[in-house]
Amino acid sequence: MTATLDPTLRRARTAVAVLFLTNGAIFANVLPRYPGVKDDLELTNASYGFAIAALPVGSLVAGLAAGVLIRRFRSSRVAVVGTILTGIGAFGIGLAPTLASFATALFLLGAMDAITDVAQNAHGLRVQRRYGRSILNSFHAVWSAGAVLGGLMGAGAVALGLSRAVHLGLSSALFALVAVAAFPFLLRGPEADPLEPTEAGAASAARRLSRGGGPTPRTLLVLGALVLLGVADALVEDAGSTWAAVYLSDSLGAPGSIAAFGYVALVGAQFVGRVLGDRLVDRFGQRAVVRVGGLITTVGMGAALALPTVPGTIAGFAAAGFGVATVFPAAMHGADELPGFKPGTGLTLLTWLMRIGFLVSPPLVGLIADATSLRVGLLVVPLAGITLLALAGVLDGRRRPQSGS
Repeated sequence: MTATLDPTLRRARTAVAVLFLTNGAIFANVLPRYPGVKDDLELTNASYGFAIAALPVGSLVAGLAAGVLIRRFRSSRVAVVGTILTGIGAFGIGLAPTLASFATALFLLGAMDAITDVAQNAHGLRVQRRYGRSILNSFHAVWSAGAVLGGLMGAGAVALGLSRAVHLGLSSALFALVAVAAFPFLLRGPEADPLEPTEAGAASAARRLSRGGGPTPRTLLVLGALVLLGVADALVEDAGSTWAAVYLSDSLGAPGSIAAFGYVALVGAQFVGRVLGDRLVDRFGQRAVVRVGGLITTVGMGAALALPTVPGTIAGFAAAGFGVATVFPAAMHGADELPGFKPGTGLTLLTWLMRIGFLVSPPLVGLIADATSLRVGLLVVPLAGITLLALAGVLDGRRRPQSGS
C-alpha cells in the first residue's frame, strides 16, 4: 500500500481542501457587495480604490507573523483560528456605515486572511510532501470553487434584498463552523514532518533541511522573480474581485445580478484550470503550464477590452482566471523549496511580498479610471499575462508523470 492510499493522509487532504473552500467562500461573499457599498458611501473610483487598498495593507502588516505563528502553534491551528477571525472581518464589512469603518473592516479581513492563507498552504504542502506528487493545485481549485459558491451566495443575497449585516454574518458563521469541523482530521505533529515516503519526498526533505548559511544572492533573485509572478497573479485576481462588477455595472450597464458574474467567471475558470493543473504540471512542468497561461490571459482579456461587451468581458475574465490558475501554487512551491531559509520562511516572504500587488492594484486602477476610463485601467490584466510569459523560466520545468490516486 502506498502512502497516497493511507486513510489518515486522505482525510488530511480532504480537511485541507475544506479549509481552502471556506477561505474562498468567506472572501467571495463580500465581493458582490462592493458596488452597493460604493454607491451607499458615494465613493469615486479613486476613493473606492484607496479604501479597498486597506485590505492588502492589513495583509502586509500581519503577513510576516504567519511563519512565527505556524512554528509556535502549528499550521493546522493557525489556519482554523485564522478562518474564524477572517469571518469576523467580513462581518465587519456588513456592519460598516462609513468609509472609515469600511476600510477598517477591510484591514482586519486582509490581516486575518493573510495569516490563514499562509497556514493553510503550509499544511497543504505538508500533505503534498507526504503524497510525493503535485496536489497543491487541487487545493487551490477547491478555493476557487469556494469563491464561486461565495460569489453566487452574495449575488443571491443582493437579489433577495438581504442586508449586508445579515448576509455576511450568516455566511461567515457558517463557513467558520465548517472549518472548525475539519480541524480534527488535519495532520498532527511538528511542521518539519520527517515522514517522506517517496523518492521525490526524500529529495524535497533534503532540500528543506540543508538550509544552513542563509540564502545566496541567486536564491534571492529567484525569490524576487517568484514574487513578481505572484504579483502578476494578484493583479489579475484583484481586477476580478475589485473591479469586474464595477466595470460591468458602471461602464457596460449590466444589472447588479449580472455584474457579479465577472468575478464568478474568473474564479470558475480558475477552478477548472486548477482541477486540471496538477496533471498538467506533472506532465509538462510548471514552467510550460504558466507560460501558456500567460498567453491565454494576455490574448483573452486583451480581446475583451478591445471589443467591450458584457458577454465578451465576462469571457475575458474567464480566460484570465484560467490563465493564472496554476501561478500562485507554482510560485508557492518554488518558494517553499528555496535553500537557505527556515521552514515556512520562503513561503511567508513570498505571500507577504506578493500582496504588494493587491496593495498597488486598487488605487492604481482607480486613479487611471478617473483620469481616463476603467477600461484603460483594466489593461493591468493583459500586462500581467505578459509578465507571466517573461518570468516563467524561474519555475520548475521538470515533468513528473505519476500513477496512483
